[in-house]
Amino acid sequence: MTDDDEHDDSGLAADDDPTPPVRRAASAVAAGSLVVYPTETVYGLGADALDEAAVERVFETKRRDRDDPLSLGVGRVDGAFAHTRPTERATAFMRAFLPGPVTVVVERDPAVPAVLTGGRDRVGVRVPDHPVARALLEAAGPLTATSANVSGSGSVTRVDDLDDRVRDRVAAVVDGGETGGAESTVVDPDAGTIHRRGAMAGAVEAWLDDPPV
Repeated sequence: MTDDDEHDDSGLAADDDPTPPVRRAASAVAAGSLVVYPTETVYGLGADALDEAAVERVFETKRRDRDDPLSLGVGRVDGAFAHTRPTERATAFMRAFLPGPVTVVVERDPAVPAVLTGGRDRVGVRVPDHPVARALLEAAGPLTATSANVSGSGSVTRVDDLDDRVRDRVAAVVDGGETGGAESTVVDPDAGTIHRRGAMAGAVEAWLDDPPV
């Protein structure tokens, strides 16, 4: 857990250049293509989260119902504020748990396309605690944050296990080694609701029971 007010949590020094695989993936995203990238939980399927057509391709690749929203991945907590409108309580929660394996549901900015959220006014925000993921997010901008699998099949912790139905539709795969495997906990801090228990669920529940704000 970290606090963006205290230091730069990007995982890269200001003059660092992302690795070649990250640069290639960022270029693919800019061209409207899909990429696979590692997080601290499972491998994610990424596309420009602000590009409706790219988001549609993620739904098509995953064979996912359009009513089942995708999350928004950003490289740092402060970066989320350009695309969301969190309350004071939600902001405090985000600063307490992000970067980390937690998806935080907050009000979306109108610039975030409704296709990403299934038409809902709220969006799940992810700031992965993984240097490769955050380097990509810093280089490419907000990405879809969803597991790199076909809906109904298991999540992937190694690139060797990617389903060909996913691999064949992405322009780049960034291999970050084997990932942790636990799904993120999905929480709406304003409602005090945990929608999915996963990594750090106990700590999240304790915060909700006795919030500092």
